[in-house]
Amino acid sequence: MDAKGNLIEDPHHYRDPRTQNMMNWVFKRISRREIFNKTGVQFLQLNTLYQLASIVKRRRSLLEKVRTYLGFPDLFNYWLTGEKRSEYTHATTTQCYNPMRKNWDTDILSAIGMPLEIFPEIIYPGDTLGSMKNIQVSIPACHDTGSAIAAVPNSDKDISYLSSGTWSLMGTETSKPIINDEVYDSNFTNEGGVENRNRLLRNLPGLWFEQELIREWISKGSPILHEDLYQLASGAEPFKSIINPADPRFVPPGDMTPRIVEYCRQHNEYEPLSMAEHIRCVYDSLALSYRFCLEQLESITGEKYPVINILGGGSLNKFLNQLTASVTERKIVTGPVEAAALGNAIMQFKCIGELDSVDEARKILRDTLDLTEFYPVDGLEYENAYCRYKFLLTNIN
Repeated sequence: MDAKGNLIEDPHHYRDPRTQNMMNWVFKRISRREIFNKTGVQFLQLNTLYQLASIVKRRRSLLEKVRTYLGFPDLFNYWLTGEKRSEYTHATTTQCYNPMRKNWDTDILSAIGMPLEIFPEIIYPGDTLGSMKNIQVSIPACHDTGSAIAAVPNSDKDISYLSSGTWSLMGTETSKPIINDEVYDSNFTNEGGVENRNRLLRNLPGLWFEQELIREWISKGSPILHEDLYQLASGAEPFKSIINPADPRFVPPGDMTPRIVEYCRQHNEYEPLSMAEHIRCVYDSLALSYRFCLEQLESITGEKYPVINILGGGSLNKFLNQLTASVTERKIVTGPVEAAALGNAIMQFKCIGELDSVDEARKILRDTLDLTEFYPVDGLEYENAYCRYKFLLTNIN
Protein backbone atom coordinates (compact mmCIF):
# COMPACT_ATOMS: atom_id res chain seq x y z
CA MET A 1 0.00 0.00 0.00
CA ASP A 2 1.17 3.56 -0.68
CA ALA A 3 1.48 6.52 1.66
CA LYS A 4 -2.22 7.34 1.25
CA GLY A 5 -3.32 3.83 2.21
CA ASN A 6 -4.26 2.81 -1.33
CA LEU A 7 -3.39 -0.39 -3.15
CA ILE A 8 -0.49 0.24 -5.50
CA GLU A 9 -1.83 -2.31 -7.97
CA ASP A 10 -4.19 -5.26 -8.18
CA PRO A 11 -3.09 -8.38 -6.27
CA HIS A 12 -1.60 -11.43 -8.00
CA HIS A 13 -3.01 -14.95 -7.65
CA TYR A 14 -0.76 -17.13 -5.50
CA ARG A 15 -0.27 -19.56 -8.41
CA ASP A 16 1.04 -16.73 -10.59
CA PRO A 17 4.23 -17.82 -12.41
CA ARG A 18 6.18 -14.89 -10.99
CA THR A 19 7.42 -17.16 -8.18
CA GLN A 20 9.06 -19.67 -10.54
CA ASN A 21 12.75 -20.09 -9.68
CA MET A 22 12.42 -17.59 -6.83
CA MET A 23 13.19 -20.17 -4.15
CA ASN A 24 16.74 -20.69 -5.44
CA TRP A 25 17.15 -16.91 -5.79
CA VAL A 26 16.29 -16.53 -2.10
CA PHE A 27 18.49 -19.47 -1.03
CA LYS A 28 21.52 -17.73 -2.56
CA ARG A 29 20.95 -14.89 -0.09
CA ILE A 30 19.97 -16.91 2.97
CA SER A 31 20.17 -20.69 3.18
CA ARG A 32 17.15 -22.95 3.03
CA ARG A 33 18.03 -24.48 6.41
CA GLU A 34 18.46 -21.10 8.07
CA ILE A 35 15.04 -20.03 6.82
CA PHE A 36 13.52 -23.20 8.28
CA ASN A 37 15.34 -22.82 11.60
CA LYS A 38 13.97 -19.30 11.90
CA THR A 39 10.40 -19.96 10.78
CA GLY A 40 9.62 -23.69 10.99
CA VAL A 41 7.59 -23.29 7.80
CA GLN A 42 7.22 -25.74 4.91
CA PHE A 43 8.87 -24.82 1.62
CA LEU A 44 6.34 -24.07 -1.11
CA GLN A 45 6.96 -21.97 -4.19
CA LEU A 46 3.73 -20.05 -3.50
CA ASN A 47 4.77 -18.85 -0.01
CA THR A 48 4.59 -15.10 0.60
CA LEU A 49 8.37 -14.94 0.99
CA TYR A 50 8.85 -15.84 -2.67
CA GLN A 51 6.04 -13.53 -3.78
CA LEU A 52 7.87 -10.66 -2.07
CA ALA A 53 11.23 -11.77 -3.44
CA SER A 54 9.84 -11.66 -6.98
CA ILE A 55 9.04 -7.97 -6.46
CA VAL A 56 12.56 -7.25 -5.21
CA LYS A 57 14.15 -9.07 -8.15
CA ARG A 58 11.95 -7.94 -11.01
CA ARG A 59 10.18 -4.77 -9.89
CA ARG A 60 12.41 -3.09 -7.35
CA SER A 61 11.22 0.38 -8.38
CA LEU A 62 7.77 -0.55 -7.08
CA LEU A 63 9.17 -0.69 -3.53
CA GLU A 64 9.82 3.05 -3.63
CA LYS A 65 6.06 3.61 -3.41
CA VAL A 66 5.39 1.03 -0.70
CA ARG A 67 4.66 2.19 2.83
CA THR A 68 2.75 -0.83 4.25
CA TYR A 69 2.54 -4.56 3.62
CA LEU A 70 -0.83 -6.14 4.40
CA GLY A 71 -1.88 -9.72 3.78
CA PHE A 72 -5.29 -10.28 2.23
CA PRO A 73 -7.20 -10.64 5.54
CA ASP A 74 -5.34 -7.64 6.94
CA LEU A 75 -6.46 -5.61 3.93
CA PHE A 76 -10.11 -6.37 4.60
CA ASN A 77 -9.65 -5.53 8.28
CA TYR A 78 -8.06 -2.23 7.24
CA TRP A 79 -11.00 -1.41 4.97
CA LEU A 80 -13.37 -2.17 7.86
CA THR A 81 -11.57 -0.24 10.58
CA GLY A 82 -8.81 1.95 9.13
CA GLU A 83 -6.28 0.03 11.28
CA LYS A 84 -3.19 -1.38 9.56
CA ARG A 85 -2.20 -4.52 11.45
CA SER A 86 -1.09 -8.06 10.57
CA GLU A 87 -3.03 -10.95 12.05
CA TYR A 88 -0.94 -13.63 13.74
CA THR A 89 -2.17 -16.89 12.12
CA HIS A 90 -1.84 -15.43 8.64
CA ALA A 91 1.59 -13.92 9.35
CA THR A 92 2.92 -17.30 10.52
CA THR A 93 2.23 -18.85 7.10
CA THR A 94 4.27 -16.28 5.14
CA GLN A 95 7.70 -17.79 5.94
CA CYS A 96 8.64 -14.29 7.12
CA TYR A 97 7.58 -14.76 10.79
CA ASN A 98 9.85 -16.02 13.57
CA PRO A 99 7.87 -17.93 16.27
CA MET A 100 10.77 -17.68 18.73
CA ARG A 101 10.96 -13.89 18.41
CA LYS A 102 7.16 -13.71 18.03
CA ASN A 103 7.60 -11.13 15.30
CA TRP A 104 8.66 -10.66 11.70
CA ASP A 105 12.07 -12.15 11.00
CA THR A 106 14.19 -9.16 10.07
CA ASP A 107 17.15 -11.33 8.99
CA ILE A 108 15.16 -13.06 6.26
CA LEU A 109 13.45 -9.88 5.08
CA SER A 110 16.74 -7.99 5.03
CA ALA A 111 18.44 -10.80 3.11
CA ILE A 112 15.97 -10.51 0.22
CA GLY A 113 16.03 -6.71 0.29
CA MET A 114 12.58 -5.92 1.66
CA PRO A 115 12.25 -2.64 3.62
CA LEU A 116 11.56 -3.62 7.24
CA GLU A 117 9.48 -0.58 8.15
CA ILE A 118 6.57 -1.65 5.94
CA PHE A 119 5.65 -4.66 8.12
CA PRO A 120 3.05 -3.68 10.73
CA GLU A 121 2.36 -4.72 14.31
CA ILE A 122 0.98 -8.24 14.77
CA ILE A 123 -2.38 -8.81 16.48
CA TYR A 124 -3.93 -12.08 17.68
CA PRO A 125 -7.20 -14.01 17.33
CA GLY A 126 -9.64 -12.77 19.96
CA ASP A 127 -8.33 -9.18 19.87
CA THR A 128 -10.62 -6.27 19.11
CA LEU A 129 -9.16 -4.34 16.19
CA GLY A 130 -11.54 -1.40 16.05
CA SER A 131 -15.03 -0.53 14.94
CA MET A 132 -16.98 0.11 11.77
CA LYS A 133 -19.85 2.60 12.30
CA ASN A 134 -19.98 1.63 15.99
CA ILE A 135 -19.89 -2.11 15.19
CA GLN A 136 -17.02 -3.86 16.98
CA VAL A 137 -14.61 -5.73 14.68
CA SER A 138 -13.21 -8.79 16.46
CA ILE A 139 -10.28 -10.71 15.03
CA PRO A 140 -10.64 -14.44 14.34
CA ALA A 141 -7.88 -16.67 13.06
CA CYS A 142 -7.65 -14.87 9.73
CA HIS A 143 -5.88 -17.71 7.96
CA ASP A 144 -8.73 -19.88 6.70
CA THR A 145 -7.20 -23.12 7.94
CA GLY A 146 -6.50 -21.52 11.31
CA SER A 147 -10.21 -20.82 11.64
CA ALA A 148 -11.19 -24.23 10.27
CA ILE A 149 -9.07 -26.08 12.83
CA ALA A 150 -10.70 -24.08 15.64
CA ALA A 151 -13.93 -25.84 14.60
CA VAL A 152 -12.64 -29.42 14.83
CA PRO A 153 -15.53 -31.15 16.65
CA ASN A 154 -13.19 -33.02 18.97
CA SER A 155 -12.01 -31.71 22.33
CA ASP A 156 -9.57 -34.58 22.94
CA LYS A 157 -5.97 -33.55 23.62
CA ASP A 158 -4.49 -35.43 20.67
CA ILE A 159 -6.39 -34.79 17.47
CA SER A 160 -5.52 -35.25 13.83
CA TYR A 161 -7.30 -33.30 11.15
CA LEU A 162 -7.53 -33.07 7.39
CA SER A 163 -8.85 -29.74 6.13
CA SER A 164 -10.03 -30.83 2.72
CA GLY A 165 -10.55 -28.35 -0.09
CA THR A 166 -8.43 -27.09 -2.97
CA TRP A 167 -5.54 -28.04 -0.70
CA SER A 168 -5.46 -30.86 1.84
CA LEU A 169 -3.92 -29.72 5.10
CA MET A 170 -3.18 -32.62 7.40
CA GLY A 171 -1.79 -32.30 10.91
CA THR A 172 -2.36 -31.89 14.62
CA GLU A 173 -2.09 -29.28 17.36
CA THR A 174 0.99 -28.89 19.53
CA SER A 175 1.75 -26.55 22.41
CA LYS A 176 4.69 -24.99 20.56
CA PRO A 177 6.44 -25.20 17.17
CA ILE A 178 8.46 -28.34 16.48
CA ILE A 179 11.56 -27.33 14.54
CA ASN A 180 13.97 -30.21 14.04
CA ASP A 181 15.59 -32.38 11.37
CA GLU A 182 12.60 -34.70 10.96
CA VAL A 183 10.15 -31.84 10.41
CA TYR A 184 12.57 -30.25 7.95
CA ASP A 185 13.18 -33.49 6.03
CA SER A 186 9.44 -34.25 5.90
CA ASN A 187 8.66 -30.70 4.74
CA PHE A 188 6.08 -30.17 7.48
CA THR A 189 5.15 -26.71 8.66
CA ASN A 190 4.41 -24.89 11.91
CA GLU A 191 1.60 -22.37 11.71
CA GLY A 192 -0.05 -20.29 14.38
CA GLY A 193 -3.42 -21.32 15.74
CA VAL A 194 -6.02 -19.94 18.10
CA GLU A 195 -5.24 -19.55 21.80
CA ASN A 196 -1.51 -19.61 21.02
CA ARG A 197 -1.67 -23.20 19.82
CA ASN A 198 0.63 -24.44 17.08
CA ARG A 199 -0.64 -26.16 13.96
CA LEU A 200 1.88 -28.80 12.93
CA LEU A 201 0.81 -29.87 9.47
CA ARG A 202 1.71 -30.48 5.88
CA ASN A 203 0.14 -28.76 2.89
CA LEU A 204 -0.82 -31.47 0.42
CA PRO A 205 -2.45 -31.17 -2.99
CA GLY A 206 -6.18 -31.69 -2.70
CA LEU A 207 -9.34 -31.23 -4.71
CA TRP A 208 -7.56 -28.83 -7.04
CA PHE A 209 -7.44 -31.88 -9.30
CA GLU A 210 -11.25 -32.14 -9.24
CA GLN A 211 -11.65 -28.47 -10.03
CA GLU A 212 -9.28 -28.52 -12.99
CA LEU A 213 -10.65 -31.79 -14.39
CA ILE A 214 -14.23 -30.50 -14.25
CA ARG A 215 -13.15 -27.22 -15.87
CA GLU A 216 -11.31 -29.11 -18.61
CA TRP A 217 -14.12 -31.56 -19.36
CA ILE A 218 -16.82 -28.88 -19.40
CA SER A 219 -14.71 -26.80 -21.80
CA LYS A 220 -14.57 -29.83 -24.10
CA GLY A 221 -18.34 -30.32 -24.08
CA SER A 222 -18.85 -32.82 -21.26
CA PRO A 223 -21.08 -31.19 -18.62
CA ILE A 224 -20.18 -32.87 -15.35
CA LEU A 225 -20.77 -32.24 -11.64
CA HIS A 226 -18.84 -33.24 -8.54
CA GLU A 227 -21.46 -35.91 -7.80
CA ASP A 228 -20.80 -37.45 -11.22
CA LEU A 229 -17.12 -37.81 -10.35
CA TYR A 230 -17.87 -39.99 -7.34
CA GLN A 231 -20.02 -42.32 -9.44
CA LEU A 232 -17.38 -42.51 -12.17
CA ALA A 233 -14.65 -43.31 -9.65
CA SER A 234 -16.66 -46.03 -7.93
CA GLY A 235 -17.06 -47.86 -11.22
CA ALA A 236 -13.38 -47.74 -12.19
CA GLU A 237 -10.69 -50.30 -11.37
CA PRO A 238 -8.93 -49.31 -8.11
CA PHE A 239 -5.24 -48.38 -8.13
CA LYS A 240 -4.86 -48.98 -11.86
CA SER A 241 -2.85 -45.74 -12.06
CA ILE A 242 -1.03 -43.89 -9.28
CA ILE A 243 0.61 -40.47 -9.34
CA ASN A 244 2.45 -38.30 -6.85
CA PRO A 245 -0.09 -35.45 -6.44
CA ALA A 246 2.69 -33.14 -5.20
CA ASP A 247 4.63 -33.30 -8.47
CA PRO A 248 5.26 -29.66 -9.55
CA ARG A 249 3.72 -30.23 -12.99
CA PHE A 250 0.25 -30.33 -11.36
CA VAL A 251 0.51 -26.89 -9.71
CA PRO A 252 -0.31 -24.49 -12.60
CA PRO A 253 -3.88 -24.03 -13.84
CA GLY A 254 -4.81 -25.72 -17.09
CA ASP A 255 -5.82 -29.06 -18.58
CA MET A 256 -4.99 -31.79 -16.09
CA THR A 257 -5.48 -34.98 -18.12
CA PRO A 258 -2.41 -34.49 -20.35
CA ARG A 259 -0.24 -33.94 -17.29
CA ILE A 260 -1.59 -37.05 -15.56
CA VAL A 261 -0.94 -39.12 -18.68
CA GLU A 262 2.55 -37.65 -19.02
CA TYR A 263 3.36 -38.48 -15.39
CA CYS A 264 2.12 -42.05 -15.74
CA ARG A 265 4.10 -42.55 -18.96
CA GLN A 266 7.30 -41.32 -17.34
CA HIS A 267 6.84 -43.52 -14.26
CA ASN A 268 5.68 -46.71 -15.98
CA GLU A 269 2.15 -46.43 -14.63
CA TYR A 270 -0.92 -47.30 -16.70
CA GLU A 271 -1.97 -44.23 -18.69
CA PRO A 272 -5.63 -43.39 -17.92
CA LEU A 273 -7.92 -43.10 -20.91
CA SER A 274 -11.42 -42.32 -19.68
CA MET A 275 -12.82 -39.72 -17.31
CA ALA A 276 -13.49 -42.54 -14.83
CA GLU A 277 -9.88 -43.72 -14.93
CA HIS A 278 -8.54 -40.19 -14.48
CA ILE A 279 -10.65 -39.32 -11.44
CA ARG A 280 -10.07 -42.75 -9.89
CA CYS A 281 -6.33 -42.20 -10.30
CA VAL A 282 -6.64 -38.86 -8.50
CA TYR A 283 -8.71 -40.17 -5.58
CA ASP A 284 -6.50 -43.25 -5.10
CA SER A 285 -3.36 -41.10 -5.15
CA LEU A 286 -4.75 -38.53 -2.71
CA ALA A 287 -5.73 -41.25 -0.21
CA LEU A 288 -2.26 -42.79 -0.45
CA SER A 289 -0.65 -39.37 0.11
CA TYR A 290 -2.79 -38.94 3.25
CA ARG A 291 -1.51 -42.24 4.65
CA PHE A 292 2.09 -41.29 3.99
CA CYS A 293 1.60 -37.90 5.64
CA LEU A 294 -0.13 -39.45 8.66
CA GLU A 295 2.77 -41.85 9.18
CA GLN A 296 5.21 -38.94 9.05
CA LEU A 297 3.09 -36.97 11.52
CA GLU A 298 2.95 -39.84 13.99
CA SER A 299 6.70 -40.32 13.70
CA ILE A 300 7.36 -36.63 14.39
CA THR A 301 5.06 -36.38 17.41
CA GLY A 302 5.43 -39.91 18.79
CA GLU A 303 1.64 -40.12 19.00
CA LYS A 304 -0.90 -42.48 17.45
CA TYR A 305 -3.99 -40.82 15.97
CA PRO A 306 -6.85 -43.33 15.77
CA VAL A 307 -9.28 -40.79 14.30
CA ILE A 308 -8.89 -38.34 11.41
CA ASN A 309 -11.30 -35.40 11.48
CA ILE A 310 -12.04 -34.30 7.88
CA LEU A 311 -13.30 -30.74 7.60
CA GLY A 312 -14.34 -28.42 4.78
CA GLY A 313 -15.92 -28.99 1.40
CA GLY A 314 -14.01 -32.21 0.84
CA SER A 315 -15.87 -33.77 3.79
CA LEU A 316 -18.85 -34.15 1.41
CA ASN A 317 -16.89 -36.55 -0.83
CA LYS A 318 -18.13 -39.83 0.62
CA PHE A 319 -16.16 -41.90 -1.89
CA LEU A 320 -12.82 -40.31 -0.98
CA ASN A 321 -13.68 -40.38 2.73
CA GLN A 322 -14.30 -44.14 2.67
CA LEU A 323 -11.19 -44.69 0.55
CA THR A 324 -9.13 -42.65 3.03
CA ALA A 325 -10.47 -44.69 5.96
CA SER A 326 -9.46 -47.93 4.27
CA VAL A 327 -6.06 -46.79 3.02
CA THR A 328 -5.04 -45.18 6.34
CA GLU A 329 -6.74 -47.85 8.50
CA ARG A 330 -8.26 -45.10 10.62
CA LYS A 331 -11.75 -44.08 11.65
CA ILE A 332 -12.83 -40.98 9.73
CA VAL A 333 -15.19 -38.37 11.18
CA THR A 334 -16.43 -35.82 8.64
CA GLY A 335 -17.74 -32.30 9.18
CA PRO A 336 -18.36 -29.50 9.57
CA VAL A 337 -18.41 -28.47 5.91
CA GLU A 338 -18.18 -24.74 6.63
CA ALA A 339 -15.46 -25.19 9.24
CA ALA A 340 -13.65 -21.91 8.52
CA ALA A 341 -16.85 -19.89 8.98
CA LEU A 342 -17.64 -21.69 12.25
CA GLY A 343 -14.10 -21.22 13.55
CA ASN A 344 -14.34 -17.53 12.69
CA ALA A 345 -17.58 -17.29 14.69
CA ILE A 346 -16.09 -19.19 17.63
CA MET A 347 -13.35 -16.60 18.14
CA GLN A 348 -15.79 -13.73 17.77
CA PHE A 349 -18.08 -15.30 20.39
CA LYS A 350 -15.07 -15.74 22.65
CA CYS A 351 -14.06 -12.11 22.12
CA ILE A 352 -17.46 -10.85 23.32
CA GLY A 353 -17.56 -13.27 26.27
CA GLU A 354 -20.15 -15.76 24.98
CA LEU A 355 -17.64 -18.63 24.97
CA ASP A 356 -14.85 -19.29 27.46
CA SER A 357 -12.55 -21.35 25.24
CA VAL A 358 -12.13 -23.14 21.95
CA ASP A 359 -12.39 -26.49 23.76
CA GLU A 360 -15.84 -25.48 25.02
CA ALA A 361 -16.86 -24.62 21.45
CA ARG A 362 -15.51 -27.92 20.13
CA LYS A 363 -17.55 -29.87 22.66
CA ILE A 364 -20.68 -27.99 21.62
CA LEU A 365 -19.98 -28.78 17.97
CA ARG A 366 -19.34 -32.44 18.73
CA ASP A 367 -22.64 -32.71 20.60
CA THR A 368 -24.79 -30.80 18.11
CA LEU A 369 -23.44 -31.35 14.59
CA ASP A 370 -24.63 -34.17 12.37
CA LEU A 371 -21.25 -35.86 11.87
CA THR A 372 -20.64 -38.88 9.63
CA GLU A 373 -18.24 -41.72 10.40
CA PHE A 374 -16.35 -44.01 8.03
CA TYR A 375 -14.49 -47.18 9.02
CA PRO A 376 -11.69 -49.10 7.28
CA VAL A 377 -12.46 -51.94 4.92
CA ASP A 378 -9.71 -54.54 4.66
CA GLY A 379 -8.04 -55.23 1.34
CA LEU A 380 -4.63 -56.46 0.22
CA GLU A 381 -4.71 -54.03 -2.72
CA TYR A 382 -4.23 -51.12 -0.31
CA GLU A 383 -0.85 -52.39 0.85
CA ASN A 384 0.33 -53.18 -2.66
CA ALA A 385 -0.76 -49.75 -3.89
CA TYR A 386 0.96 -48.06 -0.97
CA CYS A 387 4.23 -49.77 -1.82
CA ARG A 388 3.91 -48.51 -5.40
CA TYR A 389 3.18 -45.00 -4.15
CA LYS A 390 6.26 -44.93 -1.91
CA PHE A 391 8.35 -46.19 -4.83
CA LEU A 392 7.16 -43.19 -6.87
CA LEU A 393 8.31 -40.83 -4.11
CA THR A 394 11.83 -42.27 -4.19
CA ASN A 395 12.06 -42.34 -7.98
CA ILE A 396 11.35 -38.80 -9.09
CA ASN A 397 11.95 -38.08 -12.78
